[in-house]
Amino acid sequence: MSDVDYLESIITKYPDFPKRGVVFLDIFPIFRDPIAFETLITHFVHHITSHTIPKSVRKKVDVVVGLDARGFLIGPIIALRLGAAFVPVRKTGKLPGQCRQSSYEKEYGIDTFEMQEGVIQRGQNVVIVDDLIATGGSARAAGALVRMQGGNILEYLFIVELTGLRKNWNFEDPVYSLIQVAE
Repeated sequence: MSDVDYLESIITKYPDFPKRGVVFLDIFPIFRDPIAFETLITHFVHHITSHTIPKSVRKKVDVVVGLDARGFLIGPIIALRLGAAFVPVRKTGKLPGQCRQSSYEKEYGIDTFEMQEGVIQRGQNVVIVDDLIATGGSARAAGALVRMQGGNILEYLFIVELTGLRKNWNFEDPVYSLIQVAE
């Protein structure tokens, strides 16, 4: 069994959550299993070091950006393994000091992400991580925050991708998802 098949087999599906017609993909079982969690992190680090970094001019990742909230679970560990900094992107009002903002559309309205000023330096190589990509709105907002500070996005990384919504993405940079699920 491949790493991807193994991890996909651990994800739990909950029909009609949080609303009727939606199948919720629960990644938390991966975090409860130390071998599965290690497999997930090792897979991402291997992908970054063997596919992402070789394509970059500077041949390294300087910053891993994790999206609120599940990107916080994998981002710091990936950053540590790469010898990179970790920078959180949070919802409005959760970070102290001067922050930059970027808004995005959600199914039920508009939301806003923030990143502290000065946490990414001009020209630094950045990888953005989160648990799931659907429409791509939150990831694009995080990417806009990275660009506002002069960062160079190498790639967006996700544990799960809802493939039926890919047509909505419009990313300028590569996207990698470990597990693809048809909607």
